[in-house]
This record gives sequence, structure tokens and C-alpha cells, in this order.
Amino acid sequence: MAEQKVIMTDPRQEDYFYQEAIKTLRTNIQFAGMDVKTILFTSCYPNEGKSDITFQLSQEIGKLGKKVLLLDADIRKSILASRYGVGKQVQGLSNYLSGQASIAEIIYRTNYENMDIIFSGSFAPNPSELLGQEAFGTLLGAVREHYDYIIVDTPPIGSIIDAAIVAKQCDGAVLVFESELVSSKEAARVKEQLLMTGCRLIGAVLNKVDVKKNKYYHRYDYYYHGYQEKKEVTKKNKEMGDLAVIGDNLRQANKVKGASCLSGDAR
Repeated sequence: MAEQKVIMTDPRQEDYFYQEAIKTLRTNIQFAGMDVKTILFTSCYPNEGKSDITFQLSQEIGKLGKKVLLLDADIRKSILASRYGVGKQVQGLSNYLSGQASIAEIIYRTNYENMDIIFSGSFAPNPSELLGQEAFGTLLGAVREHYDYIIVDTPPIGSIIDAAIVAKQCDGAVLVFESELVSSKEAARVKEQLLMTGCRLIGAVLNKVDVKKNKYYHRYDYYYHGYQEKKEVTKKNKEMGDLAVIGDNLRQANKVKGASCLSGDAR
């Protein structure tokens, strides 16, 4: 479907535990059901790591032979083009929604296997109004016919309405929380805000976990040692949704209920 190509460079240094967590996130999303194709990622605050997670997750889905489209719906303050070294001017979502470009003109092939991308596009003074137009639903309907998964990166739902608008058009949503930053009260607030849109909440990701505090992250067999405790957390937290708990950081995971733990400093 893409008519043009961009070369992107991933600045993240190789991290075994982070990549294993991303793969587990990918696996659990696959088990969310065949009807879950368009998945929104949002957070409570800025800089909790959702954009890096969506990029890494899209790569991992593509490695399975699945066609994936990463859609940057953060028209206000996107970092994707600059963070991943896109060295040329690109059109994107805002250009399409404002009638300046066609769907074909905003989809780019990347240098990653089976992964295409739609950038946020030019700065727009009215992101909420653009995203609320019928054209956004038309776009999602069109790309669903060509991709196995559409991963949608949105602004933080805790402070901006854009994610709630986009959620109405998605099959499921994942909340990203930074470890030791978001309180259970704030997590519950954004959860309810998301559920009010009618979008299914698949689960949550606990990001930027300090691996030095976690003994299982220092062992290759941590996955098995944490299994029994993981089941206990899952049992307690069905209300939030569960994507699996990685390793042994269960006390932190309990803060946001049903969280996958990712180490490192994703942005």
C-alpha cells in the first residue's frame, strides 16, 4: 500500500531483558483475539515511554511475518521522525486529515521487515478537531484491509483529549505507566477515562523498571521462577486487564494492576 520509503535508525542500545519483555507483550497482544487489529497506546503523562514501546513492538510483530502499520496520532508533539533519524520531509496524518494528501501519500515503507508507518505530519493548531473528523475513521477502515495490526501512538490521555477521541475508533487499548511515577489513583482515573470511550482495555505496561532492584532480571531463567507469583498478580488484577508480568517486580506491577514490566529508559 505504501508508495514511498523512509530509512529509520533505532537509537536504542541492545538490551536483552527489554527485548524479551517486548516479545512477551507481542505474544499477549496476539492472544487478545482475532478481532483486535487496531490497538491504541497511551499514557498518563508525557515521556513515560509509549512511543519507544510502539516502535519496538511494531518491529517485533513484523518479524513474525505479520504486516504492521505504526500510526503516529500525536499531532501535537511527535518525536518519531526526529528520534529515529528520518532525514527528509515527510507528509503524515495531519496532512491527510486536513485534505492536503491522500492515504497512499502518507504511508511509508520502512527498512524494517513488514513494517510501514504513518507519521504525525505537519503541526496543526486543532488536533482534536482533525482527529474527530469522519476522515480518521475512513483512514482506519482503509488500512485494516491491508495490515494484520495497526499500532496507534497517541498523546497522554491524562492531560489531552486526543487519545480518547482516537480510542473510539480502535479495537483495544494499552496503558503505559512509568514505574514509581504514576500513583494507583492516577492509574485508575485514566483507566476510567479510557473505558468511557467504549474501547476495550487490553492491559497495561509498567515501563522503566529498575532492574537492579530485581534479582530475576539477572538470570536467564527468571521467567520460570516468577511464574507462580505472576499468576497471583493476574488473579488479583483481572479488572485492569493483563498482559503478563515479566520477572519479579510484582509490587510495582500491583500499583497499576495487570502490568507488563519493561526495563530500561524508553522514551
